Amino acid sequence: MSSQSNQNVVIVNVDNLVGMPLASIFVREDVGANVTLCHPSTPDLSNYTRRADILVVSVNKPRFISADMVKEGVIAIDFGANYIEDSAGKTKKRLVGDIDFEGVKEKAEAITPVPGGVGPMTITMLLCNTIKAAEIMHHIQS
Repeated sequence: MSSQSNQNVVIVNVDNLVGMPLASIFVREDVGANVTLCHPSTPDLSNYTRRADILVVSVNKPRFISADMVKEGVIAIDFGANYIEDSAGKTKKRLVGDIDFEGVKEKAEAITPVPGGVGPMTITMLLCNTIKAAEIMHHIQS
């Protein structure tokens, strides 16, 4: 992760599931990023998000971050999962993220889609950690 050294990381989330753990990873000595944690109700939030080289968003508000809130070349990571009305779909609902994907992708160096972005990796790591826990328990009980 040394490529993030001196990068400005803005995390729009302050919880213990996404915001705090990611912040602690980015500020580690071997990573060396400059991290700003923002609550979604921060006044003039775009003043912070426009400075981000790496923007992480997890607020569960559909399309909360728009293209005018990011700079060219941003790396945008979207943890949001929001269902919006979609009369064209079978279920009449569609899954979208917290970042306006269509608008921001034009400015971003990289962006995670919703669906199909961080969700599959989250599930993969959950299963991996479940297997590790089972192996530890088996070893303890043996």
